[in-house]
Amino acid sequence: MAAPATLFMNAKVFQSSVQPGTNVGLHRPPTFASCMLIRGSQIEHVGSASDAPIAAALASTTTTTTTSPDDDPEVVTVHDLQGKTLLPGFVDGHMHLMLLGQALNKLDLGRCKSLADIRATIRAYAAAHPHVPRILCRGWMHSMTPGGARATDLDDLDISQNRPILVDSKDLHSTWANGAGIAELGAANWRDVPGGIIERDAAGRPTGVFSEAANITYVWPYLARVATMDERVAAIRAAVAAYHEAGYTGMIDMAMDEGAWEALQALREREEGKGGIPMRIAAYWLVRPCEEEEERLKQVDRAIELACRFNASATPDCRIVGIKVICDGIVDACTAGLSEPYAHNGHSEVPLWTAEQLEPVVKRADAAGLQVALHAIGDATVTMVVDILTKFASPEQRPRVEHLELASEEDAARLGRGRITASIQPVHADPAILKAWPRLLGEHRCGRAFAYREFADLGAPLALGSDAPTAPHTPLGNIYVGTTRRSYREPEMEAAVNPHFALGLCEAVAAATEGAAYSCFDDHRVGVLEKGRKADFVVVDMEWEKEKLMDARVAETWFDGARVWPA
Repeated sequence: MAAPATLFMNAKVFQSSVQPGTNVGLHRPPTFASCMLIRGSQIEHVGSASDAPIAAALASTTTTTTTSPDDDPEVVTVHDLQGKTLLPGFVDGHMHLMLLGQALNKLDLGRCKSLADIRATIRAYAAAHPHVPRILCRGWMHSMTPGGARATDLDDLDISQNRPILVDSKDLHSTWANGAGIAELGAANWRDVPGGIIERDAAGRPTGVFSEAANITYVWPYLARVATMDERVAAIRAAVAAYHEAGYTGMIDMAMDEGAWEALQALREREEGKGGIPMRIAAYWLVRPCEEEEERLKQVDRAIELACRFNASATPDCRIVGIKVICDGIVDACTAGLSEPYAHNGHSEVPLWTAEQLEPVVKRADAAGLQVALHAIGDATVTMVVDILTKFASPEQRPRVEHLELASEEDAARLGRGRITASIQPVHADPAILKAWPRLLGEHRCGRAFAYREFADLGAPLALGSDAPTAPHTPLGNIYVGTTRRSYREPEMEAAVNPHFALGLCEAVAAATEGAAYSCFDDHRVGVLEKGRKADFVVVDMEWEKEKLMDARVAETWFDGARVWPA
C-alpha cells in the first residue's frame, strides 16, 4: 500500500542558492517554488501547480482543507498555505540538550540588572516555592555583579529553610552557590583541576563561585546525579517540545556526557513503540581537562566505543559523531584566551588546554573517524585550535571550531583554506549582552568581534546554532541578529555590532538548516527541500526581509512527514 500523500499549495518553498560546504552561490538570493508534495516521510516533488506530479496529485484530491492525511492511499490531502513560507526544518548547530531541558524549569534571572534585582527575584521565588529541595537559577551575568559574587550574597534569601541555591551564569561557564549549596556540593573538599577556578578566601575556603573546568568537572556531574532518571527524561522531552515550537527538527548536542546519554537512551526505549523521539540528534562527547594524558585519551576512547554502536547506519537519529573540547572560557569572565592582555587589568588568560595536551586527543579522535569540535572564543585560542586542526584533523572529517567570537583575519582565512566549519551563534553577538566588552577588550579589538561575513567570504562552511540554554534558542531571532547585528533581546536598542560582518538572509537561513546538517554529516537527508529528502520542514508566516524577522512566526513544524507542532 502506498504511503499517504500531502500537498502544500500557494506556498513560498525556500530553495537555497548556497551549496553546503562550498559557499557557492553565497551572495545569490533564494528562489521560491509554490508547491511541495510529500509522501510518507519523504519529499516527492517541489515545483509549481503545472508540474505533472502536482497535477496528478490534485487529480486524486477529494478534500482541500483537512489537517491530517487520509488513510486512503489514493487520496491526497491538500494544505493551502495562503502565501506562507516553507523552510527546511531548522537544525540547531550547537546546543546542550539536557542543560536546556533542566533550564526550562529554573528561575530565570536574565532580566535582572543588579545584585539587588537578583536577591529580590530569588527571595520571592523561595517564598512562593517552599517545597522544592533546592533553588536552581539561570541567566546570571558577571556584569550584574561587578563587585564579584559570593555565597554570603545569597545566604539570607531562604532563612526559614536554608536550602541550597545554585545559580548558572548565562554562558554556563560558572556556577554561584550559597553556603548551603557549597555544603551540598561538598566543595570544601574539592581540589583544583587544570583550567578550573574555585574562588577561595584567604584561608582556602570556597567563597561560592566555580568556573570553567571546575564547573564542568564538579558541578555539572553533581546536578546530573541529583536528578532522578524520570526528571532527566522529562527534561529531554521538554527540550524537544520547546524545539518543535521554535521550528527545529534537528539538534547538535555539544557537551554530551554519561548522565545525559543514559537519559537519552532511556527515552528512546520508552518511545520505541511510538515512532521514536521526533528529533534528529547528533552528539559530540565532552572531553574534560585532566592532569594525565591517559585520562584524557580514555574519554576519547569512550566516545569511539559509543560511536561504534550509535552511528549513521545503526541509529541515524541518535548518534555520536565526534568529540568536543572546551579550550578556553569567555570574554565576560576574562577567561577567553587573548593574544593581548585584557584592557582593564592587564591579564592574559591561559587556555584551558595547551597545544601539547590537545594534540594527542585530536589525533586519537580523527584516526578513529570522529569529528573534532573545539570551543575557541579568544583570538589566541582560535589560533591554537586552527593550528592543531590544520595539522592533525582530516578535512574529510569536517572538523569545526565553536564560537569564534574574536578571530584574526588570517585565522578566518585559514578556516576557509582548511575547510574547517565555523560553528557560530549570532545570539551571542546581541549588543544587549556586550556592554562590558569595550572596557574588557578595548575598542580596537571589539572591531574584530563576530566576523561572520569574513568567515563566509573566505570560504569556511557555516553552521548556525544557539548555544541554548546560554541564549534564546529561537532560530528566527538568531537569524535576525546574524543579519542585522541588532538586538533580539532588546529590540528598541539602536546599536548594531560590527554591521559590516552581517550575513545575508538567504545564507543565514542556509547556515541554520543545510549548513548545520552538513556540519554533522546529515546533509544527505535533511537541510534542503528537494525530492528524496526527509520531509522535515517548518511553515513560517513571514516577510522575506531581515528587518521584519522579529514579526515572523512559526505556524507549523513537520518531522518525518508528520506535523509535530502544534501537536
